[in-house]
Amino acid sequence: QVQLVESGGGLVQAGGSLRLSCAVSDQHFEINTMAWYYRAPGNQRDWVARITPDERTRYKDSVEGRFTISRDNAKNTVSLQMNNLKPEDAGVYYCNIWPPTRISDWGQGTQVTVSS
Repeated sequence: QVQLVESGGGLVQAGGSLRLSCAVSDQHFEINTMAWYYRAPGNQRDWVARITPDERTRYKDSVEGRFTISRDNAKNTVSLQMNNLKPEDAGVYYCNIWPPTRISDWGQGTQVTVSS
């Protein structure tokens, strides 16, 4: 069973930065595309960024140029550097495999709050 532990969230002013981390216990980690998802209050969960095993990345348009996803296959971790945060970035952030149709369980997520 895959376990995901997200951390690094918090309260930050608009324009500030946060770095999220995700520890993944999965023997297949290095062959999976990984992604960060988020759920804004009242909304459905949506993807933010994803990274292939060979570190090709894709971003949701709204975060392109501000967020950077990375992974460490030796440590089974995925990170999300979030810069120039905006109030609309606030929500609970989760990491998991990509595509979402393959997901059966979620971690607890990490809360990001952005004050204007």
